[in-house]
Amino acid sequence: MIRKNLKMTLITLFSMVLFNTAIQAKNWTSAIAPDFKLQDQNQKWQQLKDYKGQWVVLYFYPRDDTPGCTTEAKNFRDAQSSFEKLKVSVLGVSIDSIESHKDFAEVHKLNFPILSDESTKVSEKYDVLGGLWPVTYAKRQTFIIDPDGIIVKHYADVKAEKHAKELLIDIPSLQKIYNN
Repeated sequence: MIRKNLKMTLITLFSMVLFNTAIQAKNWTSAIAPDFKLQDQNQKWQQLKDYKGQWVVLYFYPRDDTPGCTTEAKNFRDAQSSFEKLKVSVLGVSIDSIESHKDFAEVHKLNFPILSDESTKVSEKYDVLGGLWPVTYAKRQTFIIDPDGIIVKHYADVKAEKHAKELLIDIPSLQKIYNN
């Protein structure tokens, strides 16, 4: 009987931790976007604070050269002029190396910064780190950050094939709301 109660208690606690993590992951709207300093595919340092006064799409993705990640990156590439018209900077982030990002960007002619978070510290700050040790990755999630550094929308469930178009539909409405 004690063993059964202990098992049920552990299951309940584990469920509460999972449920609490899910709630926290969805509560980003109006939060100050955590700053970061990461190198892109060209070894140039990128910091969120350098984008103050601009709209930013910060998208996290699992791995370079995987089917979904390649589709998503190419869609961002193809929509880059539309993002520029909206005065939005696009930044991709994964935990792959700078060298991997360089190859990925060259092969697919990516025209925006891809940031390397090999230490996983930024992915942890944004609560997008997934997997189980030793296999970890950044979950496919996106944050729209306003010119004041505030997260105005968080996409926790991203469909790689249509995400860039989804953002191009949502951003003008968000800009109307948050540009006062």
